[in-house]
Amino acid sequence: MQTATFAAGCFWGVEARFAAVPGVIETAVGYMGGSLNDPSYQEICTDRTGHAEVVQLTFDPNQVDYDSLLNTFWQAHDPTTLNRQGPDVGSQYRSAIFVHDDNQRALAEASKAAMDASGAFNAPIVTEIVDAASFWRAEEYHQKYLAKRGMGSCQI
Repeated sequence: MQTATFAAGCFWGVEARFAAVPGVIETAVGYMGGSLNDPSYQEICTDRTGHAEVVQLTFDPNQVDYDSLLNTFWQAHDPTTLNRQGPDVGSQYRSAIFVHDDNQRALAEASKAAMDASGAFNAPIVTEIVDAASFWRAEEYHQKYLAKRGMGSCQI
């Protein structure tokens, strides 16, 4: 099993997208990339902790490769908006790929360059590619939020 971590705006819808990918064994939503240990949702919503809302995946590389997960990531959000996804504004909603090793970094950088060159988006991609840091699991009510409510997505 391997781990991947992505930030693509509000984590509820992003988690649902990744949970539907065959080979993704487990998903958890949480916070990464900030300066505060064990932050709460209320703290990260102040936009002062530096954390991003993330989805951390456990996946079976024999069933799904990292490139496929990157493709899901690009499709799950608008990677051209800095610190914003739809109505959600703040650095906690930034687009970021938190890499866990050199191979993930190389694949993420190549994928980002290919997506930028493809013209799939009307503006340059602003997604950060950074080393994974401590993952702080979000409060339980955020885990599988949409599934608990019988919703497939939260996109308007």
